[in-house]
Amino acid sequence: MPPESAPPSASPSESASPSPSPSATPSPTPPPTPTPTPTPSAKPTPKSTPPKPPAPAPAPAGGGQAAQVIALVNSERAAAGCGPLKEDAQLRTAAQGHSDDMASRDFFSHTNPDGADPGKRTTAAGYRWSTYGENIAKGQQTPQQVMDSWMKSQGHRENILNCSFKDIGVGIHQGPGGPWWTQNFGARM
Repeated sequence: MPPESAPPSASPSESASPSPSPSATPSPTPPPTPTPTPTPSAKPTPKSTPPKPPAPAPAPAGGGQAAQVIALVNSERAAAGCGPLKEDAQLRTAAQGHSDDMASRDFFSHTNPDGADPGKRTTAAGYRWSTYGENIAKGQQTPQQVMDSWMKSQGHRENILNCSFKDIGVGIHQGPGGPWWTQNFGARM
């Protein structure tokens, strides 16, 4: 018999506005330029090594389930007239960390036992936000089940359909008593 699903959290995190703080951002690396190599002929022949293509983005934590949640979110947003959310690695890190933390320390809340709320966790993951939101849930066995639960809850639905959000990260922890689901939403400064 499948475990009983817990409803999503009673209150989704509210959107927040930050206090500005400096952040280092990486500088783009210019592509290698070809350098001519002299040959015995009268004309130099340029020689270059083509740049390697960038490595593909890592698969979302939770495998295909996280990608399914994002697809379901974007489907709901499209129906409501909002643009699609782009998966963000930093939000994914914050979401996965929170799902893992809830499972390992046996709590179910937007604020962890150390007092870190979604804004602090998102900032700690390196995401410079102008606004953020979070949805959590526990026990739903599939992406469709967790999305159905969130869409039936006004506050969670509002986060999913908040057109101010541009990015998303989804974290899923599988294990006894779970799974634990976290969606982190944001827009960068």
